[in-house]
Amino acid sequence: MKIKIARYMSKTKETALEYEVDLSDVTLLEVLNEIKTKQDATLSYSSGCRSSICGSCSMRVNDREVLACAYKVQDGDFIEPMKNSAVIRDLVVDMDRAYEFNAKAKAWQNSIKKGLNLSEENQTINELQSDCILCGSCYSVCPVYAVNDEFLGPFALTRVWRYVSDKRENEPQSKIDTIQTNGVWDCTLCNECTLVCPQGISSKADIEKLRMRSMASGHSDPSFATSFQGASFDGSPSF
Repeated sequence: MKIKIARYMSKTKETALEYEVDLSDVTLLEVLNEIKTKQDATLSYSSGCRSSICGSCSMRVNDREVLACAYKVQDGDFIEPMKNSAVIRDLVVDMDRAYEFNAKAKAWQNSIKKGLNLSEENQTINELQSDCILCGSCYSVCPVYAVNDEFLGPFALTRVWRYVSDKRENEPQSKIDTIQTNGVWDCTLCNECTLVCPQGISSKADIEKLRMRSMASGHSDPSFATSFQGASFDGSPSF
């Protein structure tokens, strides 16, 4: 079986190198380990739990984000690092910027309401979002970053919904206010983030729910308001 791997040294992209391994029905991580130990010790990549839990082995195969420890390699596959993050070396990227968006979006529990008992329904409403493993696949696939590198993104916004929907959260409005700029209204709802999430989390659906909460609290889509500037009440142009 032959695969190609994009090799990066610092910010310089080098010609993809082809490797041949005598393996079949194995994960990409197993192939990378085989190459590194027996063919090319300079190959760099990240891995951790080997159980699709830590998210550290995320990378792209044939233009699609995967976890190397879960993806079964096919002959002819092309492996490259995640997008929208600076490449440190080969398949290793710097995720610091992605994690910084969590801070900008206030994607954490501010304070907890005391003495509140959660119902079974309350406990399950954000259970799926709590399963996020911070792999950054949704961050990598998001097309909005091509035009707005300050976009909070699906990575952070789905985590905001995790806490906004938590009945114990004492300051949900502050989170809603924070995500109005470069946030919920900048998403194109393309659903690419949902398709690549290894945990089956739909950031698109979470963003739609955040939009509804935003409107309920008095916010609105700024582009919608702008589109009606210069129009009269009945929709005809005003001069």
